[in-house]
Amino acid sequence: MTAIYAFGPFHLDVAAGILFRGAEPVALGHRAVALLQVLVEGGGTPISKDRLIESAWPGLAIEESNLPVQIAALRRVFAEESGGDSWIETLPRRGYRYVGPVVVKEQENQGAADNEQPALAPPDKPSLAVMPFTNMSGDPEQEYFADGMVEDIITGLSRIKWLFVIARNSSFIYKGQAVSVGRVGRELGVRYVLEGSVRKAGGRVRVSGQLIEAETSVHLWADRYDRPLHDVFALQDEITLSVVGAIEPSLREAEIERVKRKRPENLDAYDLVLRALPHVLPRMPPGAAKAMPLLERALAIEADYATAHGLLASCHNILFRLRGFDKENHDAAIRHARAAVAYGRDDATALALGAFVISITEHDHATAFDALEQALAISPSSSFALIFGSAALAYAGEAERAIDWAERGLRISPFDRMSYLSYHALAVAHFMRGRYDQAAHAARHAAQLVPSVSIPHGLLAASLAKLGRIEEARTAALRLLALDPFFSAGKVCAALGLPPALAEPITDAWTKAGLPP
Repeated sequence: MTAIYAFGPFHLDVAAGILFRGAEPVALGHRAVALLQVLVEGGGTPISKDRLIESAWPGLAIEESNLPVQIAALRRVFAEESGGDSWIETLPRRGYRYVGPVVVKEQENQGAADNEQPALAPPDKPSLAVMPFTNMSGDPEQEYFADGMVEDIITGLSRIKWLFVIARNSSFIYKGQAVSVGRVGRELGVRYVLEGSVRKAGGRVRVSGQLIEAETSVHLWADRYDRPLHDVFALQDEITLSVVGAIEPSLREAEIERVKRKRPENLDAYDLVLRALPHVLPRMPPGAAKAMPLLERALAIEADYATAHGLLASCHNILFRLRGFDKENHDAAIRHARAAVAYGRDDATALALGAFVISITEHDHATAFDALEQALAISPSSSFALIFGSAALAYAGEAERAIDWAERGLRISPFDRMSYLSYHALAVAHFMRGRYDQAAHAARHAAQLVPSVSIPHGLLAASLAKLGRIEEARTAALRLLALDPFFSAGKVCAALGLPPALAEPITDAWTKAGLPP
């Protein structure tokens, strides 16, 4: 019987004395591997220096200074992972302990395999199981906190329309067991597994989580949350919101990569939408032109696919605003946006996409903001709702609400590929309030994230012009015109339906920057 310890993207084969990252062996000496085995077997308990030295240098009299050298070698390996530099904790004058991802002990023998349940085929849409979080506090009474956290995360993830989440009663059959993510994936029929741990010490709590692709054991996301433990239920809500908000875009990116590997003739409506998504989100005409045939094929398969309608609305809006203000694109954008809201009453992403276009193209702000509020009621951590909503609010003149939504979107999902739109909204809102330094800073950030998207350069030009930095403003204006040769200050203000309090100062600023009136 051979023991293998799995944690994060790593597998420690005890018999072979080798640490693997995925399928690749890691260059580590046998003493470092011996230390790692003792640490992971400790399960978060402190390991004394004497015991560690005896495990790596059995029967030898060595200087204690040799121990931190080997610990440093392990930390260098782990430092390549998110948060990995803190997986081995130093306990001054006492020793060390492992506090990284949950360790699963696997047994490579036929008897273990015989105990596994028959494999289930994953459903057509992405599927996920949230495993019971490990209580690393050493206090059995903290189980309620760990279990409550998992229940809240399952509830939050279940609100994502395109995600199939295994019920608590099914994933909790593994509570207290050491099982691999591969086995969970096979037995529950899921593509992804979320595992984590909770450790309470004094008046603080640390929650760690990691999202893993079940078939490959590849880590897609990992993070750690350290918070003071005041109000337990408020703390659970805060961490749940953060975890769910961070996981949604990570899963979306993983699904986009998965669909890229499928043969074109095997694509269904969901796959076609995923293929289109990366082309739509930069919000420029070349991408929209690539996405539209894919989205039209998706709607030919599934006419009431709300997200496909929302993305197609966005494509027509892009072509309307950046390719000559053609009425056909204008009307098609509104038609598909209305369909997205009508068909997507329980779909936060579709509601957000439809509401955004209804607000900036049809200028029906009341309907748009109702749909955005509905999206957040369905999924309070929806990055799409917060990010697209912040831009809609900004262009409607709701500066302070726009700033609030943009900052919430960035806090929940800072690495979302759409995060530039939050900075875009911040630039518009700060400009409207006369905070031109802050507007320029936000616009520059958006332009750096997506240099091929035109409007952040326009917002930067306007902000710099108001600051009297005319030469810099003209440079930004030239970048805008290179990306959007149809730009006209008056037409853009009319197309977006900007309120006078925003349209007048921004038109004046664009004129000073040398842009067409």
